[in-house]
Amino acid sequence: MRKQKGLSLIEMLVSLAIVGIIITAVSPSIQGILIKNKIVSEINELSAVIQFARNNAIDQQITTVVCPSDDYLACTTNWNNPKIVFIDSDNDGNRGAAEELLATTGAISDNNVLTGPNSSLSFNPSGEARAISNLLLCHNSKNAEYARSMTIAFQGRVKVSGDSDRNGIHEDADGVALSCP
Repeated sequence: MRKQKGLSLIEMLVSLAIVGIIITAVSPSIQGILIKNKIVSEINELSAVIQFARNNAIDQQITTVVCPSDDYLACTTNWNNPKIVFIDSDNDGNRGAAEELLATTGAISDNNVLTGPNSSLSFNPSGEARAISNLLLCHNSKNAEYARSMTIAFQGRVKVSGDSDRNGIHEDADGVALSCP
């Protein structure tokens, strides 16, 4: 008599049930990790393009601007749009036809919302920002655990929020816990 190898239907159904229970228990934490990774990715991309603009202003000794743009030509106030970096040779804060486009980024993902100033970010040839600016990136769930912010100081320094008290919610440059509107 030969011995059969393999699983019976009952054994397979029990195994699938166990796997289903494990996936159901782990799924929410995996989703949270994915959301946090996307937020961090987008805030890092934004930080990099802003720092690039500042460095370009210093290196080239010319005013450089970062702003959101839906057509890569004109600045808008919707920070969810793609961002453009350009040399602002006429110092008007808007990209003219002759002003060189230096860099672009993609739009913020549909699951996230970025709020920022009602104007562009402009850096003088010394690297100083024309104004202090704050940007806040939130997930559509408005959960404060996913919120991240970035502050651009007068000196042009970019500071990304951190969780100094380790409670799972980041604080802004003043130490105030972030919340999503």
